[in-house]
Amino acid sequence: MFVIPIYIEAGITGFESPATQYKELGLSLDQLLIKHPDATFMGVASGQSMQGVGIFDGDLLIVDRAVNVSTGDVVVATYNGSFVCKIIHKEKRLLMSASDDYAPVYISPEDGFCLEGVVTRSIRLHKPCVEFQSVSHI
Repeated sequence: MFVIPIYIEAGITGFESPATQYKELGLSLDQLLIKHPDATFMGVASGQSMQGVGIFDGDLLIVDRAVNVSTGDVVVATYNGSFVCKIIHKEKRLLMSASDDYAPVYISPEDGFCLEGVVTRSIRLHKPCVEFQSVSHI
């Protein structure tokens, strides 16, 4: 990836060409954002229930299946046939939203529940570029 720093000065002489000071970082976005490439997938968030932790409708979620899950982690799971993005409380078996508008959901033994992974990154897409499978709220 090329990073082009642009330095703006309050002078009369104009701006220097941005291309004159570019430098190449030795990392790709994959290397910066993904720790376990073989255990990572991406999805797009849908809904407003996770805005309290900075995840908004349409954000790209990077989900790592190799990360150990702890209480308080933001996770992606399947719950009764739907993909959901929630905060998990392992001991109390709860899926919690980051909004007071949504009540916590108890995961009973009868529920269809499968933890898919921990959300390690969320990226705001100011302009959507591709179609992804959405991860919704309960």
